[in-house]
Amino acid sequence: MKPFHALTLSVLLAGSAIAAETKPAAKPDLAKGQALVTQVCGACHTADGSRGSPANPILQGQHPEYLVKQLQEFKSGKRKNAIMMGFASTLSDEDMRNVAAYYGSKAAKPGAAKNKDTIRLGEKIYRGGILEKAVPACAGCHGPTGAGIPAQYPRLGGQHADYTEAQMNGFRSGARGNNAQMMAIAARLSDTEIKAVSDYIAGLR
Repeated sequence: MKPFHALTLSVLLAGSAIAAETKPAAKPDLAKGQALVTQVCGACHTADGSRGSPANPILQGQHPEYLVKQLQEFKSGKRKNAIMMGFASTLSDEDMRNVAAYYGSKAAKPGAAKNKDTIRLGEKIYRGGILEKAVPACAGCHGPTGAGIPAQYPRLGGQHADYTEAQMNGFRSGARGNNAQMMAIAARLSDTEIKAVSDYIAGLR
């Protein structure tokens, strides 16, 4: 009987370990997220993730799953940014979920395109792509209003044109290498086309 009891115990322990591994993550705590934002993130991204410096992304209304993915990739070094890597390295996965949920809970404020001369080109690229360059329509993944798809594709509508342009240039040069699909698309776009579509995206709502 002794071997049987030993086997039974090992099976029970294994079952407990599996249950612990598959236990769902705790629901994000918005209060803890706000506290971390106040202490760590707000200086660059503002207290509610709204329209701060054009060099930094607007986080208001961004999909929490996408924000968590980016923070994890900053922490691991998959996405290169010395400042963000330093901040992300201090955050646990729970911290990341809390911060992302807090920013995601805020209603995004609308932006506006600024260059009337490139609006039509930006719209053409965003809504229809560039057939001769095999560039797909941005709207195909990010939606007609730039709302994106949770986890997979970020919200773009209203984002700072300067920030979007910088990210597109980063994808094109390989400086931002955490999305093969975007690297391939950006590689086919000229400076003028990137600038035009980035400005058009700023006015989406």
